[in-house]
Amino acid sequence: MLDVHPPATPGVAHLARRRRSSPARALVFTLAVGGILALLILASLAVGSRALAPGDVLAALFTDRRDATGVIVHELRLPRTLTAIFTGACLGIAGVLMRAATRNPLADPGLLGVNAGAALGVVVAIGFFGVATASGYVWFAFVGAAGASLLVHAAARGDRRDDAIGLVLAGVALSACLGAVVRVITLVDDDTFESFRFWAVGSFERRDPTVAVQLLPFAAVGIVLAVVVSRGLDQLQLGSDLARSLGVSPPLIMLGSGAAITLLCAAATSAAGPLAFIGLLVAHAVRGAVGTSVRVSLPLAAVTGSALTLASDVLGRVIALPGEVEAGIVAAFLGAPLLLWLILRKTETS
Repeated sequence: MLDVHPPATPGVAHLARRRRSSPARALVFTLAVGGILALLILASLAVGSRALAPGDVLAALFTDRRDATGVIVHELRLPRTLTAIFTGACLGIAGVLMRAATRNPLADPGLLGVNAGAALGVVVAIGFFGVATASGYVWFAFVGAAGASLLVHAAARGDRRDDAIGLVLAGVALSACLGAVVRVITLVDDDTFESFRFWAVGSFERRDPTVAVQLLPFAAVGIVLAVVVSRGLDQLQLGSDLARSLGVSPPLIMLGSGAAITLLCAAATSAAGPLAFIGLLVAHAVRGAVGTSVRVSLPLAAVTGSALTLASDVLGRVIALPGEVEAGIVAAFLGAPLLLWLILRKTETS
């Protein structure tokens, strides 16, 4: 799938960065971010149009209370919290894999055309099949996301120039085409636009908790593939020739990486809608904390992605009380400055 070939020989600076990848260091950061995630979970259960005291949240969480507090915690806030954690973990792992596989610091899961493909799937489900529930159109979103990702990979494989650039161009081109189709369908059908709008903002409000459960097997397969290919990706960073001498098959590793990224991104986008920049932010945060080793970075990426996504959801509820700003909008505000900085730095370096 990902037809990206690492450089034949690594630079001195690159090897120096690799030496910073310490499992002990990664464990410390993972535990620290895990503690932050635990606090964010408590905040997510307590914050909203009706604020709850932490003690009441804990009492309701570990008991079967059926009063107002118990209903708010168990039926309203716990499902959206778990969905945010699921989505963030998928996007975090996908972001780290994508950066390692493409060697592109601007790589984001949206680069694969996942968001655009999922959006087209949802519009088709609503506009042509009359699907009105998230649990119904989630499968259309998944098929659309996976299909768009495969098309991007195929286009990148046919590009004889630098493969990372070819992947970016293919993703942008396909996203533009699919986005145009989505706009045409929603403009001619007001009912489809109203139903699609709720999914497209990237929100966890009123999300059906069964959706994430349905997608969990696909995410689990993606995580297993990520673990399997992680060591090969680390060895490919040393150069394709040296990696082959160590018994690594670059095409097979790239195929596995592409499959893992597709499964993880499609599952996350189908469950929560398009969330931009989460994978980009996580990839850069993890790389700065523990270095370039994919194998060492995966647990930290999952926890960091969950924490960042949940923080976006909680922050969106806090800044617009008694209403809320969707998590996708908050994540865009957090990630856009990073993307702009990366582009400016890349331009100055060039």
